[in-house]
Amino acid sequence: MKNTVTVKWENNMKFNALVNGHNLVLDAGESVGGQNQGPRPKVLLMVALAGCTGMDVISILKKMNVEIEAFDLKVEGETKDEHPEKFLSMKIIYEFKGKNINFEKVKKAINLSIERYCGVYANLKDAMELSHEIVIRD
Repeated sequence: MKNTVTVKWENNMKFNALVNGHNLVLDAGESVGGQNQGPRPKVLLMVALAGCTGMDVISILKKMNVEIEAFDLKVEGETKDEHPEKFLSMKIIYEFKGKNINFEKVKKAINLSIERYCGVYANLKDAMELSHEIVIRD
């Protein structure tokens, strides 16, 4: 399967990306000539990782009949201090809220995502250290 995105320069450091029919504005901070009208491209790797594994986990938990009230993901990324300021590591924090959530099923759903289904995780795992944490709140 082939994927294509179109990214057009608007002005200054602002770009508009057309992704599957959706517009996404990218920009830089004012200190480097941007107007801070959108996220920086590099952090979108973190968004892609969270979105990919999050969708997997929700899909798997639904198939396991695990009911949750809320589900949030946080991704913490650490970068090098010098250029290119590439990511050294990312940590995914899976936060669930609900009554009597089965930890083992949640753990299994996350492991299936990161070991088998999440293409973003698969692309990033050889480029940096990836880790995760599971938090369940009643």
